[in-house]
Amino acid sequence: MKTKALRLYSENDLRLEEFELQAITDDELLVKIISDSVCMSSYKAAKQGAAHKRVPSNISENPIIIGHEFCGEIIQVGASIASKFKPGQKFTLQPAMKGTYDAAGYSFPYLGGNMTYGIIPKCYIDQDCVLLYEGDGFFYGSLAEPLSCVIGATHANYHTTQGEYTHDMGTKIDGNMAILAGCGPMGIALIDYLTHRERRPKLLVVTDIDQKRLNSAEAALSKAEAAKHGVNLVYLNAATNPVEQMMELTDGKGYDDIFVFAPVAAVVEQADAMLAYDGCLNFFAGPSDTNFAAKFNFYNVHYNSTHIVGTSGGNTDDLREALEMSSTGKLEPALLVSHIGGMDAAADTILNLPNLPGFKKLIYNAISMPLTAITDFEEKGKTDPLFRSLAEICSKHNGLWSVEAEEFLLNKLAK
Repeated sequence: MKTKALRLYSENDLRLEEFELQAITDDELLVKIISDSVCMSSYKAAKQGAAHKRVPSNISENPIIIGHEFCGEIIQVGASIASKFKPGQKFTLQPAMKGTYDAAGYSFPYLGGNMTYGIIPKCYIDQDCVLLYEGDGFFYGSLAEPLSCVIGATHANYHTTQGEYTHDMGTKIDGNMAILAGCGPMGIALIDYLTHRERRPKLLVVTDIDQKRLNSAEAALSKAEAAKHGVNLVYLNAATNPVEQMMELTDGKGYDDIFVFAPVAAVVEQADAMLAYDGCLNFFAGPSDTNFAAKFNFYNVHYNSTHIVGTSGGNTDDLREALEMSSTGKLEPALLVSHIGGMDAAADTILNLPNLPGFKKLIYNAISMPLTAITDFEEKGKTDPLFRSLAEICSKHNGLWSVEAEEFLLNKLAK
């Protein structure tokens, strides 16, 4: 079978190519990949090439397929797993396996998010990383992976009791919490999750140094919506004196949980300065610099029990939680989507991701379409009937991408 895929050969070298897929073995799945949402981690892999932690050293001879936030349909099932999977079932994948840095979107020549057909290998089947998805549409399945990353981050935080050698896993209930540099798509995902889960903070402060990003975040998730769930949500411009302003919001007590979403030493050090007793700093942002470092107050580590954790991705249980909360309406993944495009737009999107405005960029592999902001649909619709129809559909859904919009687009353009 022929597949079309975006393959990484070296730093900044992404090529959209067609090639023949090998036949699947008895313990593999042949899948059709419909949608993939673009992650900043894909940008880092494309920029670093073989120097990336998850990318093999021989990609110049054996290129890998980029993209790891994908959803699709099972086409063919290997004989030994026929009792577990059936052709026609929708699926999504937890790309991060236990015990290895190998992952779809980084390490495999026949599996990644930006391809039309792919092969899911035995290692994913064995670790139960292939999850059947019964919801409507495909983009919700793609967005379950980034949601699982922020869900996993909150589960990784922990707190302690003086005199006891146990960890209470998870963020503190009714605590003070902050998300620094948190107005990108992953920050939005975390705000949505924190305000709609059971284990909620009392105070949630979200910072950025760009007022436009702050305004966009507040438009996506309002203070009023958070207040309905007992969360005092504050959006704060951190361009000047963020520590002083944020400490005032806690009456000087500090923050029980702080998530750092930018690999910037000054931001890490601000977080350290604001930790309360037993405060947990979650360094969520993955740096590209292997020597990245920041100062940390070890006096407070010793006497105030402050501590730090870091997470990279979620696990399969986190992905299941994301799917369950999305399917029951507790989370709204569509809040994350700002742009839509076809696979012919994927390479430029990935390589220029930090410079593109908005939130998540959603790629549909079976269509040809320039990357387009949802907010531009109406203007483009003045001359293009396709975008006019998409604008009308999105307006019915509060300006958000939707299953209806996805189905219309695929029916019109999918090959």
